[in-house]
Amino acid sequence: MTRRLLRHIDHPDSKNMRGYIDSGGYRSLAKALELNPSDIVDEVRLSGLRGRGGAGFQTSVKWSLALMSPRPRYLICNADEGEPGTFKDKLILEENPHLLIEGMVISAYALEAEYGYIYLRGEYPAAYWILQKAIREALENNLLGERILGREFRFDLKLFRGAGAYICGEETALIESLEGKRGQPRLKPPFPSSKGFMAKSTVVNNVETLANIPIIVDMGGKAYSEIGSPNCPGPKLFSVSGHVKRPGVYELPMGTPLREIIYDHAQGVKGGRRLKAVIPGGLSTPVLPAEMIDCPMDFVNLPRHGTMLGSGAVIVFDDTTDLVKVCSRGMKFFEHESCGKCTPCREGVGWMAAILERVAFGNGVRGDIDLLLEISENITGKTLCPLGESAASLVKSFITNFRGEFDGKCIAQTGHIL
Repeated sequence: MTRRLLRHIDHPDSKNMRGYIDSGGYRSLAKALELNPSDIVDEVRLSGLRGRGGAGFQTSVKWSLALMSPRPRYLICNADEGEPGTFKDKLILEENPHLLIEGMVISAYALEAEYGYIYLRGEYPAAYWILQKAIREALENNLLGERILGREFRFDLKLFRGAGAYICGEETALIESLEGKRGQPRLKPPFPSSKGFMAKSTVVNNVETLANIPIIVDMGGKAYSEIGSPNCPGPKLFSVSGHVKRPGVYELPMGTPLREIIYDHAQGVKGGRRLKAVIPGGLSTPVLPAEMIDCPMDFVNLPRHGTMLGSGAVIVFDDTTDLVKVCSRGMKFFEHESCGKCTPCREGVGWMAAILERVAFGNGVRGDIDLLLEISENITGKTLCPLGESAASLVKSFITNFRGEFDGKCIAQTGHIL
């Protein structure tokens, strides 16, 4: 596949504006400013672009909802990449920051938004300084600020550094944090498109989503829609980690089979071991056993296989892995990162973490596994944001697909192995 999202990274000076321009950067911005804002929204609609943060919501629909509300409007880039196993946005932020900036300026023009923020994950210190420099370069070269490229259009972009809370990856918690409040999700509706930052119309898009906008403007929405899956078109960045020979970030067409990603691009399981399980889209997506990896990686097909694309973070486990301990470790993460606002999440995730730790070290008792499933059902659908739902999904998928491993670590009240 022709690299588009990662094309500029091949240039030795991709972090700097001069290297980005030399490899074709900001050409799409100049083209976009010759169009009407509505024309860009139409191209994004025609492209079929879905948000790359995890939910897969149609980008043009989110934009259109915001355009129904009065100005001023805000554009926020969600760069709070905290999903375990995910590091795709980090590559853009650190190696190609001007692609993100160009995408944000074009998007702001389409949305008639004059103000924007990049909400950056607190654990990305290098990206912070790289983005600061890139924003300064763009300002000095009339690509940000007033009368961009001589047009009656202004866009002010600020960088905001988060404090390391996973919950702020949820867009309303992110907005709360940006406003100087505790990072906790809001009750919806109203949605950010009508009442977001400072109670004004706000669009929150992921780094990778915004990085696709210059590509769409450059090649046209129709041509873009012909890349990858018909219902989920375009290029996609996949973060691959775990027991593979060649971990890394791969740009592939949406819908690339999971088996191909693991065995062709990541060159198979390390050490010639047997594949045991795969988490296909980051820790918050249900795990798949090895026999179920013949599935297209997109937002439409993966739910038919009992899981989700999420952020596209592929975590591979070989046959030496203790999956009960993996599940327990994952639940500790969710317990630590729960903001505590919703009782089912605050209490239920903590209960599941305690039970799983007991089971993982062989001290579980008869009934623990069914109790875990019961608790997960009592969390599902009862929280303001997906964190509790993700924790519940993690438990249900691991137990459903690998029940024998969980039962094998439980002892009966009499001390006999079940």
